[in-house]
Amino acid sequence: MPVLAGAEPFYFDGSPEVGVLLCHGFTGTPAAMRPWGEYLAEAGFTVRGPRLPGHGTTWQECNRTRWPDWYGWLRGEFAALSDRCDMVFVFGLSMGGTLALRLAQDLGPAVGGLVLVNPSVLTRRLDARIATLLAPVVPSAAALAGDIARPGVLEQAYDRTPLRALASLSRLWPLVRRDLPRVTQPVLLARSAVDHVVEPVNAAVVAANVRSEDLREVVLHNSYHVATLDNDAPLLFQRSVEFVESVRQVSAR
Repeated sequence: MPVLAGAEPFYFDGSPEVGVLLCHGFTGTPAAMRPWGEYLAEAGFTVRGPRLPGHGTTWQECNRTRWPDWYGWLRGEFAALSDRCDMVFVFGLSMGGTLALRLAQDLGPAVGGLVLVNPSVLTRRLDARIATLLAPVVPSAAALAGDIARPGVLEQAYDRTPLRALASLSRLWPLVRRDLPRVTQPVLLARSAVDHVVEPVNAAVVAANVRSEDLREVVLHNSYHVATLDNDAPLLFQRSVEFVESVRQVSAR
């Protein structure tokens, strides 16, 4: 299946001391993470930005994938980065944050820390619940992507939401919620003050249930859901580098 131009994965070879794995969101592509990846590379880190299975091609192909496919791919990318770097952090946007939490739950101290941007672990949206119920008979619905406050900025994502894939994501959420207490790594949790895709309760549930001694939160007041491409992206990028550096300092003691 041909990959859309701009949706290709990226890799920046930097220091072997720190690696950062960046994970895009549901129906999105690595393009939403590339500016962040470039910023991290300039800070000297080794960076991987994979394209998850079923993404960056067609929504119909995405409907043929399930959450174990996305998670398994990300876990393989983490292993590759761990072979190269002494300490590996996982940064995720939306569903990317969900998958990052799952990695931390499964791999424990192998994950050096997490930066989560508007992560999803549940939904109370009636339209989303109805959509997952309709998934066996209705293949797609209106797009969820493109929630950006900054004028003129577009997210590279599908123009339809693949409902069978969405239904699979909804089955991952309760597993991640159940195991949130297993997350003990340092966490930087960033949430947009206004998000039309992932409700604020998601960040609240994550913050209340992880057992990280180092839990930092930042509110992005001028961005919507896709904060990595929005007005607060420079703030987010800066805070993420500061987070990594401070965690490194603590681990070196």
